[in-house]
Amino acid sequence: MTAHDLYLLSPMLSLAALGILVILLDLVVPRRTPVQALAFAGLAVPAFFVVVQLVDLDRSAVANLVSDGSVLASTLSVDRFSSFFSLVVLACAAVIVLGSTDYLQFIDRNHGEFFGLILMSAAGMMLMVSATELITIYVALELTTLPLAALGALLMSSRSAEAGMKFLIIGAISSAIMLYGMALIFGYTGSTTLPGIAAGISESAGQIAGQATGGGLPAGSYAPLLGMVLLVVGFGFKLSAVPFQMWVPDVYEGAPTPVVAFLSVASKAAAFGLVLRFFYTGFGELDLDWGLLLAILAAASMTVGNLAAIAQSNIKRLLGYSTIAHAGYILIGVAAVAQGGETTGPNSVLFYLAAYAATNLTAFIAIILISNRVQSDRIDDYSGLVRRAPLLAVALTLALVALIGVPPTGIFVAKIYVFTAAVNSGLTWLAVLGVVNSVVSAYYYVRVIRVMFTGEAESSERIPTALAGRFALLVAAAVVVWLGVLPNPVLAAAESAVSSIPGIGLR
Repeated sequence: MTAHDLYLLSPMLSLAALGILVILLDLVVPRRTPVQALAFAGLAVPAFFVVVQLVDLDRSAVANLVSDGSVLASTLSVDRFSSFFSLVVLACAAVIVLGSTDYLQFIDRNHGEFFGLILMSAAGMMLMVSATELITIYVALELTTLPLAALGALLMSSRSAEAGMKFLIIGAISSAIMLYGMALIFGYTGSTTLPGIAAGISESAGQIAGQATGGGLPAGSYAPLLGMVLLVVGFGFKLSAVPFQMWVPDVYEGAPTPVVAFLSVASKAAAFGLVLRFFYTGFGELDLDWGLLLAILAAASMTVGNLAAIAQSNIKRLLGYSTIAHAGYILIGVAAVAQGGETTGPNSVLFYLAAYAATNLTAFIAIILISNRVQSDRIDDYSGLVRRAPLLAVALTLALVALIGVPPTGIFVAKIYVFTAAVNSGLTWLAVLGVVNSVVSAYYYVRVIRVMFTGEAESSERIPTALAGRFALLVAAAVVVWLGVLPNPVLAAAESAVSSIPGIGLR
């Protein structure tokens, strides 16, 4: 491994080292505050390396990994696309570390493990969005998933253990399905790199066309199609898209709330980043209408997620079904690109992920601060909350309104871009279905708001919150509004990130 390799891996390596250091510090420091402070402040190091690499992208090609002795050649791509998602993941980790202060006050053990596993999983996510080789992608997925499974069971209660076990089993199944799909792709193309896969598919296309003139396709020609379907199934579990969403409600209900928050935003963003790079770089030459498959998944996810959320009485389960619905909205943008010719699609996906991350973090941090004091996640127990904690009630209301897609919030702008991309790509029916689902979602979001503002509070006692938690909440809420009022900087960053993936905006 060369020095250049270490430089390219510096954000991931520094983040993993920070996780180990946090765990070691927890062994010698009895108090939680220094451990939490190190976990938060230490995130500046990987963020610094990401920014340095972004600056170098303007001066030299750090994405060019071909050098003497390099072990990363054709396995990793350091570009604006990976940097965009890396910064989103780091920002989510920072907010979760701060926002978990109140939650951890009621847990007297495993503080170092909590922060360390969060950081380890974040390192896996950053590697995931940079990987351009099948084995590297698989390793990154496992590095992301295994710490999250351990975090899900961190409370050592029956529900928490069930959540961790379900996430671990479903993660193992999805990984096995993806691995089998990868094996088929490798067998067909003879390459494990995404550019090599694209070249193999392109080279075989003419041969298959010639062999098919006599009637029917040769049996081996179905390998990339079957491999792609298996990969869609595996990625569907990671994206919590229907019909692969069965794990979401139970995991969201049983896992620690800060873990759920991190899983719902950072993990989803990294998974969508991987999907965009994987399919448009590796399968850009495969002449199949797989945009229709993604459109069907988007439609099913939106509809099932919103209809199931209506009947929920637990706010974490409600947001679990909400995240399924929003996976469907985001898939609209992915399907728009796959359908061909739409350059707004990938930009809208990246912007939607940023807006959704800020919005869901606002909602979950508010829930952390509320639920720890009322000792309940039932929506009815939020009755009259505005009189006990006006700041928390207003912040949660802002997040819920934003999830509907009401201006002036970031998701409103994101939905406009996503639906426009769908219409321009000939998926008008999908855009209309998205609008209808947005209207349906207003019912269960507004129900929570109505309980907080019109219900009778069971207690007049004020709900105290830690300064760090309030700061994290205000920052996330401010970003929600900023993305709705001044979206241009993030949209420009998204456009720049997408342009670094060859051919993604030209389909």
